[in-house]
Amino acid sequence: MKRDIDYPLITKIVNRNERGLYQLFQKYHSPVYNFVYKQLKDKAIADELTQDIFLSVIESLRDFRYQCSLKTFIFTIARNKIIDHFRKKKIKRILFSALPQFVVEGLNSVMIDDELEKKQIQQNIEDTFHKLPRDYQLILRLKYIEDRSVRSIAKRLVRTFKSTESLLFRARSAFKQIYDSIS
Repeated sequence: MKRDIDYPLITKIVNRNERGLYQLFQKYHSPVYNFVYKQLKDKAIADELTQDIFLSVIESLRDFRYQCSLKTFIFTIARNKIIDHFRKKKIKRILFSALPQFVVEGLNSVMIDDELEKKQIQQNIEDTFHKLPRDYQLILRLKYIEDRSVRSIAKRLVRTFKSTESLLFRARSAFKQIYDSIS
C-alpha cells in the first residue's frame, strides 16, 4: 500500500471533515475544470461535470486503496465522466433521431458500426415511444426533435415553466424506465 502526500487529506475527506473537503476543492478544482473544459469546450457543461466529478471522488474515496496518487485517482474519474458524457450524448442522438414519425437519416451519422444493432436500437426506441402517454410523447418531441427550450414548450402547452420542467423530467424518466425494460 503506497501512501502519497495526500494521505492526511484523504483521511479528512473520508471522515467528512469540512476543512478537508475545502482543501480538496482548492487543490484540484482548477486543474480538473481545465481538463474537462479542454475536452468539452462548453463552460456550463464543464462546470456541471466538474461538480459531478468531485461528488464521485468524495463518494469513492472510502474505497481508495493507495495504488495510485490522489491526483491520478481524481483524473481517472474525470476521464471516465467525460467518456460517459460523450456516450450519453451519442445515445441521446440515437434515441431522439429515431422517433417514429421522425425517422431521419440521422442514424447514419451516428457511429454504430453494426447495422443490425442500429435497427434493434431504433426498434426499441419506437416501441418505447409508443408506450408513453401522449403528453410525454409530445414534450419529448418538442424538446429533442424540434430542439425547443423549456420556456418555449411551456408557452406552447400553456403551462408554467416549473410544471413543464416537471413534465419533461417525468417523460424522460418514463422513457428511460420503459427503454431499460425493453432492451
